[in-house]
Amino acid sequence: MTVVQGEESKPATGPDGASPDRKVAFVLGGGGHLGACQVGMLRALLEAGIEPQLILGTSVGAVNGAIIAADPTAATVERLSRQWCGLERAGVFNGSVLGRLGTLARSRTHAHAPDELRKMLEGALPVRRFEELRVPFECVAASIERAAEHWFTSGPVIDAVVASASVPGLLPPARIDGEHFLDGGIVNSIPVGRAVAMGAETVYVLQVGRVEHPLEPPAWPWEVGLVAFEIARRHRFSADMAALPDGVEAHVLPTGVPAAAPAHKDLSQLRYRDFSKVSERIDRAFDASRRYLDEQGR
Repeated sequence: MTVVQGEESKPATGPDGASPDRKVAFVLGGGGHLGACQVGMLRALLEAGIEPQLILGTSVGAVNGAIIAADPTAATVERLSRQWCGLERAGVFNGSVLGRLGTLARSRTHAHAPDELRKMLEGALPVRRFEELRVPFECVAASIERAAEHWFTSGPVIDAVVASASVPGLLPPARIDGEHFLDGGIVNSIPVGRAVAMGAETVYVLQVGRVEHPLEPPAWPWEVGLVAFEIARRHRFSADMAALPDGVEAHVLPTGVPAAAPAHKDLSQLRYRDFSKVSERIDRAFDASRRYLDEQGR
């Protein structure tokens, strides 16, 4: 078993690259607007000649993952980068304060309609079904009725991605075949275990930065919920990483963003409509991930 996390960690085995016959998986975790980091990571991976045989995504990772699974090339990453940078001007959560309050008043459950997200996906994806994607792709959502994680593996891909990205309170539950789904991060924020179960032997984890930053006991009322949320989203990932079987190698790619404070004290994660640092996040993650891959002999 090889577990490699962060820029300064060293592999438990030699620095040689993965054998070409090893099944490589990209695992893209959730994290809202912080998902811009994944664009830089994808660029670094593809420029290093690392190609996936499986892509798994949660929430914003499902959005990025589906797009790259349709055509895992540098050209797709460049288009994805332009789309992310365009969100600085008009995002999927746009609209005035009064408009959001009006939507919330009418629905009583959410502040935005999924229309803009769906429209973005329709423009970004050249195919409409899982079966048409060039790389096998799966995404996860939380089933309300079954209180369980649900993996979408076939059928309409946009419906599945919208379900995986349906953040509670921001978007309505997605209804598919009579069942209702919420954001996949509720049940499996960084699905490394799923990649292993699907036969992956080399796993590249495209996280958004939170697992790089430590937690501390809350000191203010608003930190209580943030700490609880971080524990809930991290414990499954930590367990998956600790349970990696022999022969499976996992690489947690760095975002390049320094930890200025513990994760629960970074209130920028609550500003879900703030896409002002998209370009910076992409570039930082690319530079950090490229250095990391160079150090690992990739």
